[in-house]
Amino acid sequence: MSAATAIAALRPTEPFPLPSDLSLARRLKLLLPFSRADLSVSPVDEWQLKSALLAFLRNPPLSLSLLQDSDLSVSRLPDPQKRRREDPVASGVLYVRDLSFLNRKGDEEAEEITREQEEEKYLQWRSSLVEKLAGIELNLKGVVYQMSVEIPASDDFKAMKKSWEDFYASELYSSRNPVRKIAKRPDTILVRGVPSRWFAETRISSKASTLVTHTIFSALGKIRTLNISNDDELGASKDETNKGFISGLNCKVWVQFESYDDFHNAMKALCGRSLEKEGSRLKVDYEVTWDSEGFFRNAQYEPAQTKLEERDAPVHGRKKHYTLRIESDHRKRFRD
Repeated sequence: MSAATAIAALRPTEPFPLPSDLSLARRLKLLLPFSRADLSVSPVDEWQLKSALLAFLRNPPLSLSLLQDSDLSVSRLPDPQKRRREDPVASGVLYVRDLSFLNRKGDEEAEEITREQEEEKYLQWRSSLVEKLAGIELNLKGVVYQMSVEIPASDDFKAMKKSWEDFYASELYSSRNPVRKIAKRPDTILVRGVPSRWFAETRISSKASTLVTHTIFSALGKIRTLNISNDDELGASKDETNKGFISGLNCKVWVQFESYDDFHNAMKALCGRSLEKEGSRLKVDYEVTWDSEGFFRNAQYEPAQTKLEERDAPVHGRKKHYTLRIESDHRKRFRD
């Protein structure tokens, strides 16, 4: 079965298998900014805020009884010198990983639910959950917090697809040369926050291997070019919601596919999922987006490397990326 066929037949509740005992498991991720709804200036109690929210989520009308404590994190934001009353004082991240209810037949459903119906059911449930959570107030011993809800951009495939369509449409219309007005489409994805050891060669190195990484992402489509580097920027992020990431242990991967269809299918498979490995309890909630800056176009004049080398020494204040170019035979420009 080809990658396109496998992704097209993928149901929201089904994991997508990858090489190296990896899989992509569907889950819902929500960002929860908290702001004060009263005039209190007392410090934020993260534990009380998390406990109150968990109790609200596990009881009716939401009834997310299988929600684990580790699926909700709440972090106090650093106090700036100047903050407006409506600015958030804490942020949270909620993961709903048990989506088995989507493939259950209701009393009025006599036949088995199709993949399209299951996908529509998931989108309706997500919209309903966001609507119920948005704007709720939590009263913690006289201190009132108001919570808002956001769906991360990397988890909303339809919104992300619209963003790249609008980007290339504006780029097309802004071109001054009518001869060059040819519609462009993206072909490169960027995945951040994945463990380097899961993409490494077992018992050889803890750094991500180009060969292993290429084999894993080849399950999503035919690859033209691949690049791997340490994800130090994410590890050093000031956002406390990423405090679980440690610099040097994670990597980011640019993958350029041979066609737009392969790119489209890969984005669809990666959005709204977490990376899991057989035999490990760790669930990696990576970030995925499309490359709007032309990473490989900007690096096309750099000498191609035959293998990946991770070097931490900065070059002119910037860390150098090493790109592996995997070309098809028909793209060669030399004679035998």
